[in-house]
Amino acid sequence: MAELDQEVIDPPPFFLCPISLQIMKDPVTIASGITYDRENIEKWLFSDKHKTCPVSKVVLLDFDITPNHTLRRVIQAWCTANATSGVERIPTPKPPVDRKQVVRILADAKLSPFSQQNCLRRLRSIAAANETNKRCMEAAGVVEFLAGLVCSSTTNVESGLEDYAFDDMSANLGDEALSILYKLQISESSLKFLLSNNGGIFISTLTKILQNRSYSSRAYSIMLLNSMFEVADQIQILNLTTDFFIEIVQILKDQISKQASKSALKLLIGVCSSIRNRVKAVEAGAVPVLVDLLLDLDSSEKRLNEMILVVLDLLCGCADGRAGLLNHAAGIAVVSKKILRVSSLGSEKAVGILCSVARFSASQSVLQEMVRLGVVTKLCFLLQVVGAGVKAKEKAKEILKLHGRTWRNSSCLPSSLRSAYPQH
Repeated sequence: MAELDQEVIDPPPFFLCPISLQIMKDPVTIASGITYDRENIEKWLFSDKHKTCPVSKVVLLDFDITPNHTLRRVIQAWCTANATSGVERIPTPKPPVDRKQVVRILADAKLSPFSQQNCLRRLRSIAAANETNKRCMEAAGVVEFLAGLVCSSTTNVESGLEDYAFDDMSANLGDEALSILYKLQISESSLKFLLSNNGGIFISTLTKILQNRSYSSRAYSIMLLNSMFEVADQIQILNLTTDFFIEIVQILKDQISKQASKSALKLLIGVCSSIRNRVKAVEAGAVPVLVDLLLDLDSSEKRLNEMILVVLDLLCGCADGRAGLLNHAAGIAVVSKKILRVSSLGSEKAVGILCSVARFSASQSVLQEMVRLGVVTKLCFLLQVVGAGVKAKEKAKEILKLHGRTWRNSSCLPSSLRSAYPQH
């Protein structure tokens, strides 16, 4: 007779993390008094930036995490007792690093480049363990140390030192420091420190890295810049140079990675709230690059399509931006193609771009091209689509009314859509 399968042992409910519903490997208690697995609650609080207890919804006044050693030992004892039923014992987790340990590591790094190499390896390992370690590292001055290493390595590489071996080591140290700095997911106050450090020297350093370093370092630079400018003030945003925008546009042109492209687009959306920066972005060649990206992008890539259309909508708010769109052979065509193919937001921004052209740059040749490319037909069709979006429909009506005399009797406008053409 076949031996019966072992009965599955269900753990006691209070062994389970309320977030993952899995047995807690490293139970910790937060200010609300509820215990969670460390990895899950740290992600909730520090990575996802929530300010409430997931279970009680109580707003947390502090984010201290206290290890629940008693519960961990009880869980480990239960696992050992049920080992014959296939339950694996949970190892004792490493305790979080303390500030003194981190300070000692940073002090040792001052001895030589080789000491710095060892220091970075240890910092990466500590940061990878848990979010509590990351917060401790930040409080101990790791952000300042890493930023200094990134800046000094970039200066050494640019100085044209004859010792190429040292030059390469310096660049590698800077690249490693940059990747750790980004992965620390530092706080708003540390991001602001990087923005204002030594009159913006760190921004200049990251801009230089965008020019001439490895793809991975360029990606970390653009992602870190995006995080920094999410907390920037208006003066810092207005002080950006055209060279800065040239490097952002180059990141989009090179298509290093989707994450890097999304960070570059988010950065442009944030800083182009200023008309002055829109002009700089246009001067940097952003418009033709964005149009080319739209041409190559499948409509299923919803978020990337939306972000590109948002940036183009901003840039077409200035005359040079509209000129750049019209000078591109596929400018009008690719924008109109995205209407009703991406999302409600995508349609709204695409129609917004066309509206800017219709208001301020509608020469006779442009109006004829819009008819020839089927833009007018598309706008009339949009008015008939249920759920196309109120804002998109309002802008479509505005475009059609602006040039009604030119377009109403066009032979290119299907008779079936003439009834949709708005009346004056």
